[in-house]
Amino acid sequence: MDQPSGRSFMQVLCEKYSPENFPYRRGPGMGVHVPATPQGSPMKDRLNLPSVLVLNSCGITCAGDENEIAAFCAHVSELDLSDNKLEDWHEVSKIVSNVPHLEFLNLSSNPLSLSVLERRCAGSFAGVRKLVLNNSKASWETVHTILQELPDLEELFLCLNDYETVSCSPVCCQSLKLLHITDNNLQDWTEIRKLGIMFPSLDTLILANNNLMTIEESEDSLARLFPNLRSINLHKSGLHCWEDIDKLNSFPKLEEVKLLGIPLLQSYTTEERRKLLIARLPSIVKLNGSIVADGEREDSERFFIRYYMEFPEEEVPFRYHELVTKYGKLEPLAVVDLRPQSSVKVEVHFQDKVEEMSIRLDQTVAELKKHLKTVVQLSTSNMLLFYLDQEAPFGPEEMKYSSRALHSYGIRDGDKIYVEPRMK
Repeated sequence: MDQPSGRSFMQVLCEKYSPENFPYRRGPGMGVHVPATPQGSPMKDRLNLPSVLVLNSCGITCAGDENEIAAFCAHVSELDLSDNKLEDWHEVSKIVSNVPHLEFLNLSSNPLSLSVLERRCAGSFAGVRKLVLNNSKASWETVHTILQELPDLEELFLCLNDYETVSCSPVCCQSLKLLHITDNNLQDWTEIRKLGIMFPSLDTLILANNNLMTIEESEDSLARLFPNLRSINLHKSGLHCWEDIDKLNSFPKLEEVKLLGIPLLQSYTTEERRKLLIARLPSIVKLNGSIVADGEREDSERFFIRYYMEFPEEEVPFRYHELVTKYGKLEPLAVVDLRPQSSVKVEVHFQDKVEEMSIRLDQTVAELKKHLKTVVQLSTSNMLLFYLDQEAPFGPEEMKYSSRALHSYGIRDGDKIYVEPRMK
């Protein structure tokens, strides 16, 4: 059979991990020493091969010599082949079947949709626990074949594959714990429920950047569909009503939720979003990546009561009544204005005259002098100012620094400012 054109896996491997490009390092776990190869082989007398091989964006189209792959990659556990030109599953199988301890395989952005994955080829993936097929446009038929041949698969990445629907597998995959299926076009909950049927042991479901519009499922059915779900990511989904958020409580083991960028929350402040979500989701311990402390939960639940206490009865959520039972009816919080004072009324003394004036505290001493020119009939260069705090025990303080802001003196209503002419 003719060798496919392009660069082979072995060719790229020898180039990247040759002694010149990747120096040999001694010591356990640092690589392997490979004896000299037969005459005519492009290999050097040794290669430093770590157990994690990263060969992304290298133009790989085929496997190369399988005996050499087996000789060099017996210890390899992780392999990144993303963004290459692999379009034939048979070539992928030749590589993987000769890496017996492989647990992680990244095939993202390879045009593998151009060929059919046969079960005998998929069997070479049997030991893989983490498989990444992002932007590979892998069909659901391909995914089903993989699921049937990978009994220990724990993590599957299917992002950017233009999925609008989900095709159910004829068999359940009991081993899968994490499914990363972001940036697709899954809008209808009927497609998401198929994932629950296929992956009953799912612990983490990452659905970000799918325009999921609503969660159309009864509470009992949700609990049966995702009985082990601990974490769900719904960032930038299309959820737009609080009833969908409430339904997340139906997942019996759910404790981590991500819900940024959804239409429902756009009209709320950052504080309101977090507190209202925490109050509605009593079992979660982490929201949008941040731990929910006990104190924050109580603050949020009390906030929730006060937030809804003035709403019409028909608009008050059931969670409100649960929290009133827990905390009782709360009094509205007093409104306290904590903004710094912007102006004060002071007495301006000049010679034997006293005038009450309102002055802005954001201005400088120099600006105050300009403001006083018309009052005291002195030029700013011929003006000395003294500030007297009504409670200060040490007498007036000269305001000698022109650029100093008035608020830094701590001026309050009723304090006094004395103006004196500069002595010649």
